[in-house]
Amino acid sequence: MINKIGDLLDLEKELKVNFNDKNLLKIAITHSSYAKEKKKDKYNERLEFLGDSVLQIIISEYLFSNYENKKEGELTKKRSLIVCENSLFEIAQKWGVGSYMLMSNGEDATGGRNRTSILSDSVEAIIAAIYLDKGIKFTTKFVLKNFMDIINRAMEDKIVLDYKTKLQEVLQKNGVAKITYALIKSEGPPHKRKFYVSVLYEKDIIGEGTGFSKKDAEQEAAKIALKNMGEIDG
Repeated sequence: MINKIGDLLDLEKELKVNFNDKNLLKIAITHSSYAKEKKKDKYNERLEFLGDSVLQIIISEYLFSNYENKKEGELTKKRSLIVCENSLFEIAQKWGVGSYMLMSNGEDATGGRNRTSILSDSVEAIIAAIYLDKGIKFTTKFVLKNFMDIINRAMEDKIVLDYKTKLQEVLQKNGVAKITYALIKSEGPPHKRKFYVSVLYEKDIIGEGTGFSKKDAEQEAAKIALKNMGEIDG
């Protein structure tokens, strides 16, 4: 749990942003559970609201300016992939946001630091904090630098939201695909159980994944299988 200003400085280094108002960054990584537990009145939900809009306009303007041959409908679909929860979660993992989050002991104990929704929301809050502290020009450069790989993958149709469906489609190109998902093991206490899953094509293991639910572990296994097959990057 982050309690010292030095920890915020570490996050600033990770982000490569020197905040004038460091309290903005602190609010951005404060989950509502922490505010309730500590009887604080500021947490990151309002920043999430603003950050979502800031991110949308930056990505929209970039796509509009750089892909003149794309129609409105296609640009809308691409933008939805770039700013979706999975993409934001990927950014959060890259920054290591989970280890900096301020959250209640209960939220922490139930896997909050690895929860997709919490971490993706925190990315939007951080973007809002940067916008309020540095302005739109700085924030635009920051967002495009951090999201460029995701932007490129989205425009090249290399972002997949449902890896299990994508894997089924790829394997069915060669005929009927017999795909099964097998639970290898699970470990940890009931409130924070981790699942290990293999995906098999016929009788061959083509991918393995982990997650805090069987569903997430299966999606991760399918994702790894697609990577192993050269169907997706990242």
